[in-house]
Amino acid sequence: MPLAVGMLGYRFMGRAHANALARLPMFFPDAPAVERDVLIGRDEQALAGAADQLGFARTATDWRDVVEEVDVFYNLGPNHLHAEPSIAALEAGVPVLCEKPLAADDEAAARMADAAAAADVPTATAFNYRFVPAIQYARELIEAGELGEIHHFRGRYLQDWLVDPEAPWSWRLDADLAGSGALGDLGAHTIDLARYLVGDIAELSGHLHRFVDERPTPDGDETREVTVDDAYSAQATFANGAMGTFEASRFATGHKNDHTIEIHGSKGSLRFGLERLNELEVKFEGDRGYQTILVTDEDDPYGGRWWPPGHVLGWEHTFVHENYEFLSAVAEGDEYEPNFQDGLAVQRILAAIEESDEQGQRVDLES
Repeated sequence: MPLAVGMLGYRFMGRAHANALARLPMFFPDAPAVERDVLIGRDEQALAGAADQLGFARTATDWRDVVEEVDVFYNLGPNHLHAEPSIAALEAGVPVLCEKPLAADDEAAARMADAAAAADVPTATAFNYRFVPAIQYARELIEAGELGEIHHFRGRYLQDWLVDPEAPWSWRLDADLAGSGALGDLGAHTIDLARYLVGDIAELSGHLHRFVDERPTPDGDETREVTVDDAYSAQATFANGAMGTFEASRFATGHKNDHTIEIHGSKGSLRFGLERLNELEVKFEGDRGYQTILVTDEDDPYGGRWWPPGHVLGWEHTFVHENYEFLSAVAEGDEYEPNFQDGLAVQRILAAIEESDEQGQRVDLES
């Protein structure tokens, strides 16, 4: 029997995950069969149109009516809606994929992680950039010791969609709805990759900044206060002794989706940029400088699933890989990572950066 998927949310992330579900049987024939069962939202008219476009059989305007009827629950709603529906699904024994950041704050994330542990079913925090083939190749190099002892991690995530002070207000700019701004929306991705590639963070200092305090509502009739950060930076020490620097901004003019990481070790280094996601720049021991590797060969991560070498993949393919791994874990009863514990770990680092900014001092995450 196909796994019946219930999906809360049908806009940006809803489209990304629905596209992934549609692609799975074409390129991953060993993936479990999936039925796009029910799409959940509040606006009945918009919901009906989205369900037709995204291939869902039915709709519901209240997640409570359907959360126990599905085999897998996707929570793609705003951050403040992550906890209650996800916990309800887990209490019903339903595996959950939840978009990042896991919650609007670390207290809610802890409740979600506790519910996941009690349910003992697969959970996913949707850090899709782990499933970029170049990132998986980078992890292989690090685990094989090609970079030696890791000394530095540098990560930045830069966008410019809020540079215009007249850009309209949205839920992402409200602390009650989003939890944080660039910190949680963008920084969560960088922090997860840092944990995935280098390890846990032991202590840090952080700084948050807001450039525009209020913005016009979408209809232009009034303004609303901005209560989240527009940019953040942080300096960190990893548990293994490596140093880390982190930065994200929605005010980086000229940067559309620039997620870039660098890792430097005693034997080699690597660089990755999301806007050129098929490439990994690597300096191996003994080389004079970096070489650019196109990670599209058949024996590269997921390479044999798609096109001949050099026929590059795109951002949307990361969701296909993510959904394949998660749904396979659901079907087989296996563990999956990044799970809700990983989401909680990132959430606690986000909270520590906020605490450091508020107190003006370094925060020890191990105490």
